[in-house]
Amino acid sequence: MFRRRASEAKHEATVPDGGQGPGPARSRGPARSGLPGSSGAGEPGRAAAEPWGPPPAGLDVSAPHPARVWNYWLGGRDFFAADKAAGEEISREFPHLAEMARAERAFLVRAVRFLAGPARIRQYLDIGAGLPAGGNTHEIAQRIAPDSTIVYADNDPAVLLHAKALLGNPMLASTPDGAVCYADADLRDVAAVLAGAGSALSLSRPVGLIMLGVLGHVDDYGAARSIVSQLMDALPAGSYLVAADGVAANQGIVSAQRRYDESARPRYGGSAVAPYVLRRTDELTCFFDGLDMTEPGVVPCPQWRPDGRGPDGAAGDAAIAVCGVARKP
Repeated sequence: MFRRRASEAKHEATVPDGGQGPGPARSRGPARSGLPGSSGAGEPGRAAAEPWGPPPAGLDVSAPHPARVWNYWLGGRDFFAADKAAGEEISREFPHLAEMARAERAFLVRAVRFLAGPARIRQYLDIGAGLPAGGNTHEIAQRIAPDSTIVYADNDPAVLLHAKALLGNPMLASTPDGAVCYADADLRDVAAVLAGAGSALSLSRPVGLIMLGVLGHVDDYGAARSIVSQLMDALPAGSYLVAADGVAANQGIVSAQRRYDESARPRYGGSAVAPYVLRRTDELTCFFDGLDMTEPGVVPCPQWRPDGRGPDGAAGDAAIAVCGVARKP
């Protein structure tokens, strides 16, 4: 369940967090996920490094994996030769994927700064965060509030193997006052997600629920809305929903996404890859029903409280992905 999308072959690291180093992984099966970052990525204008070293024990890297390809696109280090080759090929054919990746990641950085700062949120459930690249949830939140606790939820075995290896590095793990952990749970199994979250979070206190680029993997719109409603119903007043997804900006992008989905299995060595549904902006707005929207509402990702501290995607990505942040009353 970790974020998996694209960029040009130059694959510059596009979303620094105040000029600091990279962060966790998350991509998100039906939901992509988020793991902690490795050093060297996420700086302004810095190209992705070569693979960070030998793979975790038990991980086959002979074929590309969506979460590692996403990591390569965002300028991280947790990818291997097959992932790099696939990433360059896919980004040439489907450049809209790169735009979504950059826009959503830049939005995440700003949204978590808001939650950890003015909103004073100290607990986070991040469903779909991606493998290490600059600006992951726990890095941002704990930099502002070191006592923050973050749970990343995913059901991708490869992502969880990466998570275990990365958290073994004291430089990448949680601050001493906070906590970071991973729950093995599928987005569609709300009970399992909540059980995993409850292992580290106090669900009687406000939680920041983060769902970036994951709801498009739930092809039934009613089911996607139900998942969001069930999760928010389980959280107390004062909790926030942070969500973003790609939109059907025009027929060309819709057709390109369909071609990508149809070609995904052979591209990834025969592995099943969940299709991604591009919805209308008004459909995505309905995910926030019953919540109090924060300004500026549901908007293209680059337009959500831009702060000039990092790139917000390509110039043409204004309608590629939309986002919003809302509080449970």
